[in-house]
Amino acid sequence: MAETGDARQQDDQKDPEGGFDDTPIPRAPPGYTVKFTFQRANHLPLADINTLSADPFILAELSTSLVSRHKEDPRLTMRTPTVRQNTDPEWNCEWIVANVPASGFKLKCRIYDEDPADHDDRLGNVHVEVGQINENWAGIKSQTYPIKKRMVSKRAFLLRALAVCFGKAEHMNGTLTMSVEVLGRTQDDNGGRAYTIGPQFWIRHYSPLLGRLLGQKEPNDDSQDSKSKPGKPKPQKYNFQSNQMQLRGPVPEAMYHRYVEFKPFVKSMFTAKGVRGFILSKALHHQHARVYNFDASTEFKVFQEPCKEFAQKFLELVHFDQGGRIFTYVLTLDALFRFTETGKEFGIDMLSKHTMHSDVAAYVAFSGEFFIRRLKHHQRPAPEEGGKNKSHPPDDIDGGPPEEEPKIKDPSYYELVIDNDSGTYRPNAKLLPQLKQFFEANFPGLHVCTLDSQGDAEKMAAMKDEQRERKKKEGDHVVYTQMSRSSSMSSSDVEDLDRLEREGQLPASHFRHQVQREANARVDAAKFHLKDYTPSKNHEGWRGDQHPARSDDEECASDLVS
Repeated sequence: MAETGDARQQDDQKDPEGGFDDTPIPRAPPGYTVKFTFQRANHLPLADINTLSADPFILAELSTSLVSRHKEDPRLTMRTPTVRQNTDPEWNCEWIVANVPASGFKLKCRIYDEDPADHDDRLGNVHVEVGQINENWAGIKSQTYPIKKRMVSKRAFLLRALAVCFGKAEHMNGTLTMSVEVLGRTQDDNGGRAYTIGPQFWIRHYSPLLGRLLGQKEPNDDSQDSKSKPGKPKPQKYNFQSNQMQLRGPVPEAMYHRYVEFKPFVKSMFTAKGVRGFILSKALHHQHARVYNFDASTEFKVFQEPCKEFAQKFLELVHFDQGGRIFTYVLTLDALFRFTETGKEFGIDMLSKHTMHSDVAAYVAFSGEFFIRRLKHHQRPAPEEGGKNKSHPPDDIDGGPPEEEPKIKDPSYYELVIDNDSGTYRPNAKLLPQLKQFFEANFPGLHVCTLDSQGDAEKMAAMKDEQRERKKKEGDHVVYTQMSRSSSMSSSDVEDLDRLEREGQLPASHFRHQVQREANARVDAAKFHLKDYTPSKNHEGWRGDQHPARSDDEECASDLVS
């Protein structure tokens, strides 16, 4: 027994806690599939003094009596699209959730004003509680709920009050109208987990300023070529792009991975415990909000179910097989697929990019990297599977890059190569076949190939090297990082940077180096400030300007002698 204990202790020292967690979903009877419809709101507070309006959206959170596998499991949430400049918005946005138990649910609807330049202002809350549901439940049909004012932003509430006083608004009482309907019993063997069925949606986030600073250019748009002068190449626009896609749940039960405590500070970072953990957690939440930032340029579209068009949209979001791109991804427990292009350095150097993508989630379903390849023969197996076929990269084949823009849109001509290369969560390689089936079901027609970051290490490294070589040939190397929204650069500054680059006056410099120089300059300034105010040069400002420095030295010395 002592030897066994010693062996376990050695294993614990060798392998840090985290990674694959085999905790099963608690058993429960199958629940009900429920559709929530967020229809409209009226008389919302005014959050923008310039337009006397707001850009409202709803962040909904669903709670049930189901027991979670771990106390750190996130609750189900859904964000509606933003309605621009409207205090009486209409969303008509649906959210279909499976396995809502017969004991009912509690739905929290937090209404916010979207503000990319600052924090989102709270416009009010609505809570909907239902004690019991079944297939005969009448549901809630277009019921109007008063918005609680207790949590409303003071600024927005004051603006609304002023608008009422000056006759620009009718009254102060906002409302939210919504419906809830039971669609039937969920067809699952185990009802111990509620999850999002649909609708499927995709969100594309843009940041031209971040793209400008990081050197990321979006691909040329053929539809705009007619506007460029003959014989002169069309300039590419700088843009940083991040993406989210709500896939159809549930993710396979076994796909359940916890962060790995590979460093002593990691646990405190995920739990936000202690000063250091709190600062690191706050920084990563801030990074996530900046990368997945919502503003007027954000695209948000809905599909009712997985289909060929949904798979085509995925290929469009990753720019098909252009540029040899490699992407970093996280798949959440509720089947939200987040991804951006990968760089060697991402965000805060000592922290994982997967931590940022997950928004510092303790548990995710899966994580890693992926890339796209175009097949010459769509009915043949991919080269990696032993098929007599060619793919781009690494081969040059007709019908698309590198000679021309992607012309073939059919998903069956493309292959998704996806792996489990994530040190933060270390997904179990034995679950890769389930990951393959999950993506094939959500992206109909798309070929899916999985790679084990350890078992297929040489093959994976060779294929990624081929992607990087293609990147060098077809486009600039892009390294992603994040930048605080507190940047003071304006659109005119961006135009000046573009002009300098066209004239060849803008030096090629990595954004990380710019940040380091700025940080070093601030540190040097602080050191100079502290040196100037050391006790040897004490200005004694607390005694007033009429008291010269060191005027008491002789008196103090005589007191000490006496």
